[in-house]
Amino acid sequence: MSTTLYPEFGVLLVDDEPDWLSSLALTLESCAGISNISTCSDSRQVMAILDQGAIGLVLLDLTMPHLSGEELLGQIAERHPEIVAIVVSGLNQLETAVRCMRKGAFDYFVKTDDQDRMIGGVLRAVRMQELQRDHREMASRLNAPEIRHPEAFDALVTNDRAMRSLFAYVEAVAKSPQPLLITGESGVGKELVARAAHTLSGCRGKLVTVNVAGLDDTVFADTLFGHLRGAYTGAEQPRRGMIEEAADGTLFLDEIGDLSIASQVKLLRLLQEGEYFPLGSDLPKRIKARVIVATHQNLADREASGTFRRDLYFRLRTHHVHLPPLRERSADIPLLLDYLLEEASRTLDKPRPTVPKGLVPLLSGYSFPGNVRELKGLVYDAVSQQRERQLTLEPFAKVVERGRPESGAGAVPSKHNPFSGFEDLPTFSDAAAFLVLEAMERAGGNQTTAARLLGISQPALSKRLKMIKSS
Repeated sequence: MSTTLYPEFGVLLVDDEPDWLSSLALTLESCAGISNISTCSDSRQVMAILDQGAIGLVLLDLTMPHLSGEELLGQIAERHPEIVAIVVSGLNQLETAVRCMRKGAFDYFVKTDDQDRMIGGVLRAVRMQELQRDHREMASRLNAPEIRHPEAFDALVTNDRAMRSLFAYVEAVAKSPQPLLITGESGVGKELVARAAHTLSGCRGKLVTVNVAGLDDTVFADTLFGHLRGAYTGAEQPRRGMIEEAADGTLFLDEIGDLSIASQVKLLRLLQEGEYFPLGSDLPKRIKARVIVATHQNLADREASGTFRRDLYFRLRTHHVHLPPLRERSADIPLLLDYLLEEASRTLDKPRPTVPKGLVPLLSGYSFPGNVRELKGLVYDAVSQQRERQLTLEPFAKVVERGRPESGAGAVPSKHNPFSGFEDLPTFSDAAAFLVLEAMERAGGNQTTAARLLGISQPALSKRLKMIKSS
């Protein structure tokens, strides 16, 4: 049975009527899932409790002996401005309510108010406090030069400065209960970031991954929320949804950009209200999992085109990480190659091969549309075929060659003209010579690799090298 308290900070209920305290505590726990509750029936003890530092939200009765709720409001605002206070009064007095709000109260409720209204107000206060704490934590972490728990990112091999900044951001928001949106092309490592965030969150539950691409609305609801027996034809046994499986842990929804509008509405309600209905049930359940979502699609473009709800988009991007493609961090290729060769050799139970001199330059000139996942596949394929001590270039060269755009009408033009800034243009012969020498430099002296970089045959390159030496 779960013993995780929600929220992470304490909620203090203050009233001189013990019966009311018990009733309010029970209501907040059963209807709002708030379990991190303390109670106090003597207003003189409140400030000492707050001084201990564990409380983030206070619900104050207005009329109490010794110290009134108004007096406590002033003391809280002066000594603990970071704590959110809500006044709960037995009297509906507009003038008093206005005075309390001016003294810093987040909200004002009358004990006879509708229960749902009071619960909604408390949940709003909890979420605001969570966001404020997230902001303070992020500011603290992002101002720190180092990542405190680099081991959480061991599977994401990089020395890239932008990637290290992303790691610091993920570490800063890992404990936040708000959604985390991870975007980036296929194969960049979005699930690895989700795993790192889950590890750093300190959640005792597990990481549950659901790929929602291709799920229609009914299957999506059944997968996430579960169902009761008899909820629909064929539902002979009740089934727990993935949200319940992820209780006290993390629910990771991959390919969120493919959700239908109907499913988006259900996800939005889940995030806004913090509750869901299993299929066939009229009784809501509270979500007890942190939600992380990922997509390779541009959600801003989808929102602009009307295929993704604006309210859901802004709800999801409370915390947002965008992973760069491998072609934008090609300096990581040697590191990744070393890491993946070690992994592939161990997995395939084969001796680790040495890397030929021209492999890194060859791969550095490739766009890698499949990103790190594609590189991993190439390495595993090459190691599985390996018979010599040194890794052969051939499997890699074939892929690079296939990825080169064909000449003619369909060719992709260069992004810029390298000669545009030259005052005196080189001759054709000089330009060709410079290009050949640069290719040989990048290929580490390997003519086969240099020829592939230039898009010419090896004999043609050899002929040009002889011409350069004789000139």
